[in-house]
Amino acid sequence: MPDADAQQLIEQAKEGSHDAFRILVERHMKQAYNLAYGFLNDHDDAEDVAQESFVRVFRSLNTFRADAEFSTWLYRIVHNVALNRLRQRKARANRQAKLDHSLAESAAGSPLSLEEKDTRLHVERALHELPTLQRSVVLLRHIEGLSTKQVGHILGCTEGTVKTHLHRGLKKMKRLLEYIERGEQ
Repeated sequence: MPDADAQQLIEQAKEGSHDAFRILVERHMKQAYNLAYGFLNDHDDAEDVAQESFVRVFRSLNTFRADAEFSTWLYRIVHNVALNRLRQRKARANRQAKLDHSLAESAAGSPLSLEEKDTRLHVERALHELPTLQRSVVLLRHIEGLSTKQVGHILGCTEGTVKTHLHRGLKKMKRLLEYIERGEQ
C-alpha cells in the first residue's frame, strides 16, 4: 500500500495535476533509469525506456489500483518496456553489450580504482550472459534491493520461481566470473 504522500500525488495526478505527476516522475526517474540500464547496458536506450515507461504510466494512471506500491507498478512497466527493447535490438543485429564508459565514478562520485572498474566490468559481462528472466530477478533483487515478493509481483511469477531463478542466475554468474578470472590470469 502506498504511503499517504505518494497516494495523494497519485490521486492528484489522476485528476489531471501535471505538477503531481511531475513530482512522481522526479521521485522515480532515477530508479526507472537504473533498472532499464541494468537490462540494456546502454545509456541512450535506458533513458528512452525510462521516458517511454513514464508515458505509459501517464496514459494508464487511472488503472493503478494502489493495492501495491507505485514503484512496484512502475518497475513492472519498465521491465516490460526494457524487454521489448531487448527483443528489438536482437532482431536488428547480434546483441553486443556496450561497455559503460562512465564507470570511472561510483554512485558517490569518487573515482573507482582500476581493480574496482575491472571487477564491475566483469560483473556486468556476467550479468548480460544470463537468460533474460534470471537477469531480471538478479537485477531486481540484488541491484534494486526489492523483496522476493515484490520481484514476483513485477515479473508475474511466484516467490518460489523468483528464488529458483535467483539461485540459478547467481550460480551461473559465479561460474562466469570464475571463468573470466582464470582467463585473464
